[in-house]
Amino acid sequence: MKRIASIQDISCLGRCSLTVALPVISAMAVECAIVPTAVLSTHTMFPGFISRDLSDQLLPIARHWKSQNVTLDAICTGYLASPRQTEEVCDFFDLLAGPDTLLFVDPAMADGGRLYSGFGPDFPGYMRRVVSRAHVAVPNVTEACLLTDTPYRETEDLSWWRDLLRRVGDLGPRCPVLTGVPFGPDRLGVMALDPESGGIFQYHTPRVHDHFHGTGDIFSAAACAGAMVRGKGLPDALRLAADFTLACIQATQRDPNAPWYGVEFEKALHLLPGLLER
Repeated sequence: MKRIASIQDISCLGRCSLTVALPVISAMAVECAIVPTAVLSTHTMFPGFISRDLSDQLLPIARHWKSQNVTLDAICTGYLASPRQTEEVCDFFDLLAGPDTLLFVDPAMADGGRLYSGFGPDFPGYMRRVVSRAHVAVPNVTEACLLTDTPYRETEDLSWWRDLLRRVGDLGPRCPVLTGVPFGPDRLGVMALDPESGGIFQYHTPRVHDHFHGTGDIFSAAACAGAMVRGKGLPDALRLAADFTLACIQATQRDPNAPWYGVEFEKALHLLPGLLER
C-alpha cells in the first residue's frame, strides 16, 4: 500500500488539517502517517480554544522513522505555525524523502488578502523556503501574492493570474498550482503550470458563494496528493480534488448550521473510489 506522511496540526474537534487528511487519504486506499505540528482542543473558529505546540517532536519522529527504514511515497505539508516549523519541515524532507518521494506543499498561511492571525510580516519569507523544495505547491491567491511580493488583487483577468502562477514557479517548485482562481462570477477553479511544455492547465467548477471551513485541506494535501500517489497525473488529480471538494460543499449546504464547523466530507467519502476510476 502507498504511504503519505501528512505534516500539519490536528484539531480534536472540528474538520480541518489532519482531522480531514487522515480519513480522506485513507478512503483513497492510501496509508496516512500523521506528523502533528500542534494539538488543538478545537479548530480556531471556536472561541477560547487551547493549543499545545509540538515543534520539538517533528525531528525526533523523523529520526525514529528513519531508524525503522520507513519509506514514504509522499510528504505533504499544511498549516505550519512558526518559522521554526518551516525549518524543521525542510530537515524532515532531507531525512526521509527518497528519490521518488513526492513533496507536496500547501503553504497555508493566508486568505482574503491577509495573513492568518499570529503570523508576522516576515513569515512568508520562511514559507518560501518550503515552497522552493516542493514538487507540487498549491498556494491560494493570497498566499501566492505574499510568496512572490505581488500586491494582492481581486480580478477576473486570467492573464494576471497566469503571470502570478509563473512567479510562483520562479520560486522553485516543479509544478506550481494556484487555487481559488475566479473564472467569471460563477466559476472557481485552479490553474497549474506544466513544467514539461510550459503550458497552463485550467479547471473550474460552479462557484458556491458561501465560506466553508476546511475546504483547502480537503482539496490539497488530501484529495489531490492522494490521487497523485494513486498514479494520477497532476491535471487529473486537480480535477478529482476540485470535484470532490465541490461534492463535500454541496453535501454541507443541506445543513444550515454546518459551514463554520467544517465541511461535512464524511457524506461524500463514498464518491472517492468512483472518482479515482475515471
